[in-house]
This record gives sequence, C-alpha cells and structure tokens, in this order.
Amino acid sequence: MDPQQPEPVSYLCGDCGAENTLKPGDVIQWRECGYRILYKKRTRRIVQYEAR
Repeated sequence: MDPQQPEPVSYLCGDCGAENTLKPGDVIQWRECGYRILYKKRTRRIVQYEAR
C-alpha cells in the first residue's frame, strides 16, 4: 500500500484577490499582503448526492 500525497489546493486572498496554491502544512498567511483570510476555489468536477 503506497501512501498518496495530497495535491495542492488553490485559494483566493480575501484582501487582494490573488490566487495561490497551498500544500498541507503550509502557513495560512498570504505571501504578498500578509492577509490571513483565504477562500477555497470551487471545484469543476461534478458532485452528485443521492436523496433518501
């Protein structure tokens, strides 16, 4: 069983709106402006849930 590395996720800065990718374990602070509120981008894959 080989361990899978999680892929980096794209985030948007809440202040300047710039896009950046973070890996697990990275500091949650924007490199350019120092802002600490990041928004995760929406996924493009289709997500469907079964109603019960």
